[in-house]
Amino acid sequence: MTSRQQRNFPRQYARTRRFTLGAPRSFTVAPDGSRLVFLRSPSGADPVNRLYVMDLDGDGPARERIAADPALLLGGSQEDLSPEERTRRERGREMAGGVVGYATDAAVELAAFALSGRLFVAELRAGTAQEVAVSGPVVDPRPSPDGRLVAYVARGALRVVPVEGGDGADRAVAEPEGEDVAYGLAEHAAAESMHRSRGFWWSPESDRLLVARVDDGPVRRWWISDPAHPDREPRRVAYPVAGTENADVRLFLVGVDGAGRTEVVWDRERFPYLARVHWSSAGAPLLLVQARDQRTQHYLAVDAESGATRLVRAEEDGRWLELIPGAPAWAADGRLVRVSDEGGARVVVVGDRPLTDGALHIRGVLDVGDGDVLVSASAGEAATDPEIGAIHVYRVSGSGVERISEGPGVHTAVRGGPVTVLASAVPDRPGARVRVLRDGKRVAEVASYAETPVLSPRVALTVSGPRRVPCAVLLPRGYEEGDGPLPVLMDPYGGPHGQRVVAAHDPYLTSQWFADQGFAVVVADGRGTPGRSPDWEKAVAAGLAPVLDDQIEALRGLAERFPLDLGRVAIRGWSFGGWLAGFAVLRRPDVFHAAVVGAPVTDQRLYDTHWAERYFGGRPQDVPDAYRASSLVWDDGLVEAREPARPMMIIHGLMDDNVVVAHALRLSSALLAAGRPHEVLPLTGATHMPTQEAVMENLLRLQLDFLRRSLGLERSAGPETSPGAGPDTSAGAGPDTSPGAA
Repeated sequence: MTSRQQRNFPRQYARTRRFTLGAPRSFTVAPDGSRLVFLRSPSGADPVNRLYVMDLDGDGPARERIAADPALLLGGSQEDLSPEERTRRERGREMAGGVVGYATDAAVELAAFALSGRLFVAELRAGTAQEVAVSGPVVDPRPSPDGRLVAYVARGALRVVPVEGGDGADRAVAEPEGEDVAYGLAEHAAAESMHRSRGFWWSPESDRLLVARVDDGPVRRWWISDPAHPDREPRRVAYPVAGTENADVRLFLVGVDGAGRTEVVWDRERFPYLARVHWSSAGAPLLLVQARDQRTQHYLAVDAESGATRLVRAEEDGRWLELIPGAPAWAADGRLVRVSDEGGARVVVVGDRPLTDGALHIRGVLDVGDGDVLVSASAGEAATDPEIGAIHVYRVSGSGVERISEGPGVHTAVRGGPVTVLASAVPDRPGARVRVLRDGKRVAEVASYAETPVLSPRVALTVSGPRRVPCAVLLPRGYEEGDGPLPVLMDPYGGPHGQRVVAAHDPYLTSQWFADQGFAVVVADGRGTPGRSPDWEKAVAAGLAPVLDDQIEALRGLAERFPLDLGRVAIRGWSFGGWLAGFAVLRRPDVFHAAVVGAPVTDQRLYDTHWAERYFGGRPQDVPDAYRASSLVWDDGLVEAREPARPMMIIHGLMDDNVVVAHALRLSSALLAAGRPHEVLPLTGATHMPTQEAVMENLLRLQLDFLRRSLGLERSAGPETSPGAGPDTSAGAGPDTSPGAA
């Protein structure tokens, strides 16, 4: 690799928003297999997504066409986003623009989406799109299953409009009773920590909706401001901080004519969390509700006439019950489809029968068919081959388990009738290959316009230490045996819902860039990370200390096989990884010599209820020692900070409403009071996921400069130029981690 290529990588990484632009995404298949709908931007540097249709029902090759182009629909004007839409995009870590989400009717003939708070619909057979005049700004529009109506949220009201429109046709079916109430939107804890982004659901008959009523009145108010713009008002947000009140969430059945409203009744005092809602033609509306401690949950069937609920199943776990994408659901024969932790394994259960065992660790339900369930899974503890970092697609039924995907990689799929769309990210090629299969045979491939990275990772996937911690090791591409030991950069996320050791190409691009600057880069997924077993994930119940223990165990085990200089070890991370980096240098400065601490939770009492109370075993007022033991700072300053003091670079977006900048400021204040070396990079206008290109490009360069200075490395050790090299003005990317729940 040339010096020029290495210098260009940070700019390319930022310009392409982590190489996601131009890649197809968000697939929907018509139930008869005749059409595939998806999003994609026109190039690897264009952030504006278009809506596409691929026709699959002809005798000739599949044909791809544009169904909606934001540039035409908006007349070339820039998007103007409402605060509610900005919040939805932040919760979803959305980095693109244009059509960032859409919903279809049951036949996948009509799609609805919002642009600049305006409602648009696309006739997917004809390939035409038009605006529907409504009262906006529009958030989360969704067509009725029969395609005649569209429901959407505007200013806290759930509204319904006929697709054909017409004066007076747009009507509210549920309107907020006060400024703290909203209908049809997910509350903060649901969107951020339960991964439920929706707040309303259509009936299969298109005559009614289930709508969540969220009252944020009880929730503590925080103020998010950007000090670089003192002329702008701070933003008031309802943030359910650990140990305080959550939003009051109720659920109602409403008619599309707005007449009549029936409340869905369950024991909300005991089960305040509305975690999942499923409504299909296979059965009654289905709810999954959780107790606040998340150790008990109920599956409830709803009587759509009276609103009464019937207990279908109850589950308990002494640590916590994990929420799984795509579950629960009804099978076509009316049996409950769920994912459960049973016998030390995470399995798919239909009715009372487990369809998988400990050989698979179920990651999500992708589709429920007439006689099978399509799932994603990694190798379980009972697997003969651990398949480090691989995630496959399987079809499971009463007859057995069939793997759909092939070869090492991270595979996922969507399905409609006889057509399956299989997206595969593999270790030896960038991006993801998207194949369209009909009855198991490839009939088409969806093109990607994503840019090819200027570098390619040199990754060794392995395990390390007595616990066999999954690891990825990256050395400089020019490194040869005999060159001697290298300074080490640990590059983890390391926590819940954030697997970093994966059998794919692109997740290691920034790690390889750092390696090419003269480091041995180690990515380790210890206890608490997903993908191995329930016990592995839940080993962090009531405290996060095992996370750091496993990073150290992995490091020391790898040093026996790789050229690692244990006298020069740094660690970098973002969000949970940022917490881990700070925790490492404060608690184990004998092992770690410098840290880049990005958007960290430093006081665990200041994160949200659903996340914090799950992992620390209760509320801060009930188990204060558990919160303190996993915090970097407390009321009396640094927590258990040991000598010698190690340098830190703390990075945080001033507009972050997930992990608020108070975390970084409190850490800096405590470090200053203790006389410990550190530097702070406040990111003006940035949220938890910075997207400004110049910021993201130079963050990589500044981190490199800090690491070299902190470890005593000469600047000539690598070919990288100084921070700020070269102008670059287009929009950019966020950190190369999984910035989800902290």
